[in-house]
Amino acid sequence: MLVDALLQSAARSPGKLAVSDPRIRLSYRRLVAASLALRRILEAETRRERVGIMLPAGSGFAAALFGTLWAGKAAVPLNFLLNPAELRSVVEDAGIDRIVSVHHFDELLGLLPARPLPLEDMGLRSRIIRGLLRRKPAPPCVGPKETAAVLYTSGTDGAPKGVVLSYGNLLSNCEDCIATARITPDHRFLNVLPPFHVFGLTTNVLIPAVLGASVHCIPRFQPAAVVQAMRQEHPSILMAIPSMYAALLRAKDTPPDTYRRLYLAISGGEPLHSHVADGFRSRFGIELLQGYGLTETSPVVSLNLPDAHRPGSIGRPIRNVQVRIVDEDGVHVPHGTDGDIQVRGPGVMQGYHGRPDLTHAALSADGWFRTGDVGRQDADGFLYITGRKKEMMIVGGENVFPREIEAALLDHPAVAEAAVVGVPDASRGEVPAAFVICREGRSATDAELRAFVRERLAGYKVPRFVRVAEELPRSPTGKVHKRLLKKML
Repeated sequence: MLVDALLQSAARSPGKLAVSDPRIRLSYRRLVAASLALRRILEAETRRERVGIMLPAGSGFAAALFGTLWAGKAAVPLNFLLNPAELRSVVEDAGIDRIVSVHHFDELLGLLPARPLPLEDMGLRSRIIRGLLRRKPAPPCVGPKETAAVLYTSGTDGAPKGVVLSYGNLLSNCEDCIATARITPDHRFLNVLPPFHVFGLTTNVLIPAVLGASVHCIPRFQPAAVVQAMRQEHPSILMAIPSMYAALLRAKDTPPDTYRRLYLAISGGEPLHSHVADGFRSRFGIELLQGYGLTETSPVVSLNLPDAHRPGSIGRPIRNVQVRIVDEDGVHVPHGTDGDIQVRGPGVMQGYHGRPDLTHAALSADGWFRTGDVGRQDADGFLYITGRKKEMMIVGGENVFPREIEAALLDHPAVAEAAVVGVPDASRGEVPAAFVICREGRSATDAELRAFVRERLAGYKVPRFVRVAEELPRSPTGKVHKRLLKKML
């Protein structure tokens, strides 16, 4: 299914640029030949059902992914920013014995129980040339429920768990995103997201291939590289996380017309604060459009669009995706009322690899996925996230969500970033504690920031303390790592 889509794109536009990075540019014809070369290597190297891929965003990842699928195997993109112990547990849980990679990761790979297959040692240049002349074998005959990828996510629970995504899950999310956002083959993508995360995998690897569009990849996010790519590659679609947009906004000497060609500038992965959205709008004339998704939903659930945008919301559900807001008993709540966000649709995962207990807890019998997020939906269908159920604190019997306190702190003119966690309290059970990063050239004290929050929120929501930090621990996608933040207390 996914390989078929790539071959169809190549048949329509064989000489068109498919994927590029600072080192390699592959047309669709050459991407197919490179994928075919990887297919033959993997068929000879392993009989296992799954293959690991440890590569940054770029031409090599695209070829490795489609080569894996063409070999009839499922891909396991590996997060090379995890520590060796975490990666070892992922490799063992996935049951992989081969990892497509590059020599840059040799030291890390030497600590894992799988054999690396470095791209540099494959003789790909000559294999691609031969592949251009050979007859191409048919893609594997796969059904929509067969596994295409297993992506590991820790979420808020700690230990990584494998999210099983089928061909139908991924292809449907691609097609529904394309239809909802009205993306065409003429659009050009700029990829700044890691492909081991489903946000990057679906939106910047699979969607362009399904469309027959072009994508330029920046393997390591740097604002200067983005600005250069905007000038040289002329992309019209950029998807990034809010902290990336904040870094682009802070970059000095960026001409105001840098992003003028963008049709879509999508923000996802974490909350987009108004000062970043307002700053992009006033400085560059670009509207940042929030979306929402999860690994378990392949990932896109909802999206704001240029002609259907509501600031502060995460947009409306995309085509074929249903969302409902329910109370603790599973009963629908009225519009504008907070409740648990549940999602149903063709992109919802098959389950967690080897964890029927977690799968049963996350999926209802009739296919609704319990996201763990808390939010509301207005009468026009726009969704709003108000908290994370597992991050919710109970302070003296009252429910408190970190996001509300973080939003209040971010309204302070000296605060650039804020993160709130719960800490044990003998009398109230739990109380909020906050960490902030100040804007360049600005400062604030604990007392000042607590007083600022007290003017805006109920007293029980005021943090016990606010610590000013130089940096916050982050996940590979840039989200603040709150479990590590608690260890800093």
